[in-house]
Amino acid sequence: MSAILDPDELLTRLAQLIKRVIDYRIFGIALLDEETQSLDLKVTIRFGDDPRAVTPVKLGDGLVGYAALHKEVVLVPDVTKDPRYIDAVPGVRSELVVPLLLKDRCIGVFDLESPEVNAFNKKHVKLLTLLASEAAVAIENARLVESIKANEARFEKELRFAQRVQMALLPQELPKRLRGVDVAWHFDPARELGGDLCDFLSPEPNTLVVALGDVSGKGVPAALYSAAIGEMVRGRTFRRRLEKTNSTPASVLAGMNRILHERNLEEYYCTLCYAMFEFKKKSATFANSGLPFPVKFSNGKATQIELPGIPLGSFGSSQYDDVTVPLEVGDIFVLCSDGIFEAFDEESHEFGAQRVIDVIERTHTQPAKEIVSALFSAVQTFCGDAEQSDDRTVVVVKINSLGPQISQKSTIVS
Repeated sequence: MSAILDPDELLTRLAQLIKRVIDYRIFGIALLDEETQSLDLKVTIRFGDDPRAVTPVKLGDGLVGYAALHKEVVLVPDVTKDPRYIDAVPGVRSELVVPLLLKDRCIGVFDLESPEVNAFNKKHVKLLTLLASEAAVAIENARLVESIKANEARFEKELRFAQRVQMALLPQELPKRLRGVDVAWHFDPARELGGDLCDFLSPEPNTLVVALGDVSGKGVPAALYSAAIGEMVRGRTFRRRLEKTNSTPASVLAGMNRILHERNLEEYYCTLCYAMFEFKKKSATFANSGLPFPVKFSNGKATQIELPGIPLGSFGSSQYDDVTVPLEVGDIFVLCSDGIFEAFDEESHEFGAQRVIDVIERTHTQPAKEIVSALFSAVQTFCGDAEQSDDRTVVVVKINSLGPQISQKSTIVS
């Protein structure tokens, strides 16, 4: 019995097994519905047939309800002489009801009926009681497995929808059709959902804001937290249009840090690099809160822009620095989450910043999309069969011209 995990199959099998040892004419297995406090007859065998769907019996009603309520065997040699009997099946004269007990809880009953008086005896009671104790465990296991399968199916459906939502929240095209700049990105979560986020915004004409963040943790909580932080990035970026004094990347991070710290989610924090490209000024300003230092390629050489910073939400009074670098045609800026720099191979060696720099210098003549692809390919080759332990995200911004940054069409490749 314990090997059968389908509830319907198990109950039918029980009826067949009992028929081998007890000559019943009518047999039923009723399971207790905790919510309605009624016994639902799941299997009813009458003279070898298997009709289902019999009216439920309230707990305490009739011989069946009495046995379940009081958790005791009911043996009635002649039902016509027992006031508890409910005349539901014509021709029944004797009945044996055995509760299915799981520790001190009744989950249902075996119900045997016969048109003969004194059809059941103490030997049948002993035999059926032993079988009922084993059956109760098997039935409960089968019901638990069925419940787990239903929950897994529901979770899988919700997870697939959450993946669609997460991907929909990621950027699809450049704001305001900016031209002269080639942008590409790719996001590879370690699990079904990830905690990395990125966005591309244009709070003012000829300005591009690139934000890349990494939330602590993985899975659903991290994805939910990163979605909230993504909305915060957008909100505080577009506030520039309303403020008399334009905010800088460092002030944006400081404001976000205060808000996140006030939320009292000590177990969660976010590392975020915020970059503002101002094409008329031919400059880019960066602020960072713990993400790996961004890489700038210029004049044939790639180097990291040193930008230390405390993760957002850790301390309410944290302040951040702005670092401004000049923009020239041909410059490439690469932002990566921890999952790239801290990717490990099977011998626990780290991919590291130098390998990122090497890939950029080797592929700097290629479009941004190809640079992103080359970085991911290099990481995958380096890691081999080692398990991916963190989300991986790469953003590449390549400056192709520094004229007016408006055109009719430009898309971001992910």
